[in-house]
Amino acid sequence: QREADKQTNQIPIAKMATMAMPGGQGMGPVMVLNAKTQRETGRKAQLSNISAARAVADIIRTTLGPRSMLKMLLDPMGGIVITNDGNCILREVDVSHPTAKSMIELSRAQDEEVGDGTTSVIILAGEMLILAEPFIRANLHPTVIVQGYNRALQEALEILE
Repeated sequence: QREADKQTNQIPIAKMATMAMPGGQGMGPVMVLNAKTQRETGRKAQLSNISAARAVADIIRTTLGPRSMLKMLLDPMGGIVITNDGNCILREVDVSHPTAKSMIELSRAQDEEVGDGTTSVIILAGEMLILAEPFIRANLHPTVIVQGYNRALQEALEILE
């Protein structure tokens, strides 16, 4: 046990899961989910993830370029925010889908590391997932698709040199 756990007499969650069964052996992971939560697996989950990424990219796509459009957002305090800054929009948007949250985290990481390109990274990631969708529907394994992306990256780098 960690020192902080000893001081507050708290038991780590992983240990609690194994203590739940007699003899200290758990049956598997303990999952606490909201009653409304739906759990998807396999191709259906992959397609759902692509759909969520597409939705986030579509929200941001119209804020890029010379013909960018302003978005009107309602913040949690009831105020109105009008902006065409993709990073600002992603900060204000409240999403519940795990993939959409990952896309927003991708934007935050880009902002912290580089300070720019948050809109572009979201659109690029969304397009890469959208282009992978036909391969997923054709029952191609995701690792094969990623290998194809890596091979394309290597080819592009060679051409640039």
